[in-house]
Amino acid sequence: MKTMTHFTALPRLARLGLAAIALLSSCQKKTAAAPDTNETKTADSTITTFRHPGVVVSAASLDLVASQANAGDATRTAGYNKVVDYMNQYPVPTSFPAVVYAVAGAGSPTEDQIRRDCILAYACALRWAKTGNATYAGQAKQILNGYAYNFQRYSTADGPNGPTEFRQTYLEASWVAPTFVAAAEIIRYYQVNGAGAGWSSTDVAKFSDFLNNLKNNYVNNVPGAISDINNWQASYCYAKMALGVWFNSTAVYDSGYDYLLQIMPQLVYSDGAIKELRDRDCVHPQYTLTAMTYAAETARIQGNTALYEANTQLIKNGWNKFEDAEAGSYTRNCSGSQIFPGIETAYNYYGTAKLASLRDRQDPYGVSGDKTFLGFTSFTHRSIGTVR
Repeated sequence: MKTMTHFTALPRLARLGLAAIALLSSCQKKTAAAPDTNETKTADSTITTFRHPGVVVSAASLDLVASQANAGDATRTAGYNKVVDYMNQYPVPTSFPAVVYAVAGAGSPTEDQIRRDCILAYACALRWAKTGNATYAGQAKQILNGYAYNFQRYSTADGPNGPTEFRQTYLEASWVAPTFVAAAEIIRYYQVNGAGAGWSSTDVAKFSDFLNNLKNNYVNNVPGAISDINNWQASYCYAKMALGVWFNSTAVYDSGYDYLLQIMPQLVYSDGAIKELRDRDCVHPQYTLTAMTYAAETARIQGNTALYEANTQLIKNGWNKFEDAEAGSYTRNCSGSQIFPGIETAYNYYGTAKLASLRDRQDPYGVSGDKTFLGFTSFTHRSIGTVR
């Protein structure tokens, strides 16, 4: 496969989410990145054997939603059409970057590509799970293998606000890693009518090397990278849990799980106020809520609902407060703001009228515009109940 190795284009116009990150970087105290040491600590999740696929979706949930869509269920089909729409919008790439350049406050061609491609791999995997058409499994493998065999490292480039701090690469890796894992878990383990996707053991091993690169050189550095507790740490926790599932490592999984339990009260306050909704904007609090929700859903698939229930259902309370903001009844008015697809997953678990009100504002859900987290939750999670 061809490899793109140089940053050759100017950053495109600033996007809301990363522009705010750049502002945060300019205001926060700079601290040296410290390697994650949590992987050696005592595990609290009680998991001993991992379910696969086990990140955000499971074999049972995929069986359910695929059968409903194939039977013509209109609601499930509307959610599935978001998968098809995304795949129609973005062709499967034939070249993959060796170096991905993170640019705070904007984007770069390689940064945009990796964020777009990990979701595309997930979309291809979901479409294969629904249709059984080997073409889509092959497309997912083409993307997963493309990064496994070509990606070498993250770097940084100047953006509209000046030089990008290297710690931005830690956050970028924490965003893409769990989506790559979610796609790869389906391709590695799921079967359609008793047949798997046929991903070779050699390619799986090479993909594991890619994930270890992301984990050891970037994701693990998040806890020591900034002095604040915010969406960075929430994204780190979700990424570590997903990586733990892939590697069948309780230690890796619990380094994210335990840390999330520890910091949840600093992300969402006891009255439900989301830290970054109160202090910042309408986008970053949804980074926090979506990362927490996907972490909690991954834990639920693995047999543990403690994250969903923690601190008197703090995740639910945070989404409740965001609904207040969308309704214009909070100090920060988020009326008309895009709602992230994590709400569909949260609503499936909690099932409250207030979360339904927020979910219904933009149902069905595809992917958020900045492609920070995986989506298509109206296909994978709407009304799936307790299946896992």
